[in-house]
Amino acid sequence: QVQLVESGGGLVQAGGSLNLSCATSGGYFASFTMGWFRQAPGKERDFVAGINWNGGSTDYAVSVKGRFTISRNHAKSTVYLQMNSLKPEDTGVYYCAAYFPGSQIPRSAAEYNRWGQGTQVTVSS
Repeated sequence: QVQLVESGGGLVQAGGSLNLSCATSGGYFASFTMGWFRQAPGKERDFVAGINWNGGSTDYAVSVKGRFTISRNHAKSTVYLQMNSLKPEDTGVYYCAAYFPGSQIPRSAAEYNRWGQGTQVTVSS
């Protein structure tokens, strides 16, 4: 059974940085597309960033492009989201998700097979 566990969330002032981690277990991490999504109170779960199985392709939401970087470490079966120049509108619960099989990077949450429990990110103004 594939399991995902996020960490690294917290409270930060606008302009600050956070680095989220998502550790996976129980599956063949090297074959998964991995995605990060976020959900603000009362809103839908939105795509933030994704990375294909070998890290050769990434995709970002327009709102975070140039500020966030997704990466993966196969030796640690972990995917990361480095978030810089944070804004109050980045506040929400951040979820990592795994998509398999396939090499594309879906933007729809419905296409992902497994989800973590989420980690809260709060950016104060």
